[in-house]
Amino acid sequence: MQLYRECLRRAKFIGQKKYNTELLVSMVREQFKKHMHETDPEKVQKLKDDAARGLINHMLYESENLTGRKFSKTANPSSPVEAK
Repeated sequence: MQLYRECLRRAKFIGQKKYNTELLVSMVREQFKKHMHETDPEKVQKLKDDAARGLINHMLYESENLTGRKFSKTANPSSPVEAK
């Protein structure tokens, strides 16, 4: 439930910046509803991992925008990559 709430918060945050809040919130809700009856523990864990990865990617993206530092790998392998 905590992951669902955090996904909704992030969708609202992104939506406010891009003026598509309703669309993003409905997409998050749709994905959670689609899989709400999943009982296979491995599939449930994969879904949770995918959602968490999406949140982390967005937080890194926002951090990069705020600080001007790159935390993720770039397409240019010769450029240095900063770690947290």
